[in-house]
Amino acid sequence: MNRVTQNLVLTLLGCAVLRISAFSTTYLNYVKPGFRPFLIGAGAVLVILGLIGLFQASRAGGTPANEDPRDDTHERPDGHGRPVTHEHPHDHDRAGTSEHGPGDGDGDGHDHAHGGPRVAWLLCLPVFAIFLIAPPALGSFAASRDDTPPPRDQTLSSFTPLTGTGAVEMTLGDFIGRAWDDDKKSLTGREVKLTGFVSPAKKKGQWYVTRMQIACCAADAFPLKVAVRGLQEPPADTWVEVTGTWIPQTFGTMTTGVVYPQITGKSLIRIDPPEEQYE
Repeated sequence: MNRVTQNLVLTLLGCAVLRISAFSTTYLNYVKPGFRPFLIGAGAVLVILGLIGLFQASRAGGTPANEDPRDDTHERPDGHGRPVTHEHPHDHDRAGTSEHGPGDGDGDGHDHAHGGPRVAWLLCLPVFAIFLIAPPALGSFAASRDDTPPPRDQTLSSFTPLTGTGAVEMTLGDFIGRAWDDDKKSLTGREVKLTGFVSPAKKKGQWYVTRMQIACCAADAFPLKVAVRGLQEPPADTWVEVTGTWIPQTFGTMTTGVVYPQITGKSLIRIDPPEEQYE
């Protein structure tokens, strides 16, 4: 991989970052919205550095590779019109050592241009992946592999009363918090409307409406799940809007594993995936 190729890959990588952040909302599949300015800045810097490198490489390409800037050998005509050669004082020393010295011939290899390692071509893979097959947001497969609930905040928190009539639209995080930590049981008897994608449950007769929550990026994502009972399970990864009522749970004995809050489903609407799929 020569200098031109290296700078070309750098430019393409910057263009890929700009494509998903400046000209689309694909970046929301990987990071939180607040990171958009940083992605745009990083992509712009990569493009500028790559273009500068390409410009310098194109200019350097016009200079012969075997030209030695230290060579002071030149010819000038003498008074009779015959050329007189003037040599650098150290040329005789270099000539004397070139016969048997370690730099003899082509053995040292310093007169040949070498590219970078071939493994550097792997840098092209994320560029092609973003341009051709941009990975989607995390879905039911990631949610089913992580049954560890997120750490719960130990500080006291208060929940605002649920006002109005009809179904109350809320996030899964808010619903889960009220289901487990609200001493006033504000969910009792209230219809709620939850939005998320479908993930299967091991227990028969129920499935999960799920949303992934991230603190920084998709690498630290963990699932927020609410079990839905009484409604037929749609295909996995289908985005739905579920309306139902909370099922208060009491534990007479010590349970094993993770217990998710439950609702009795009343209605279900299939929807398109939202632009921002993480909470």
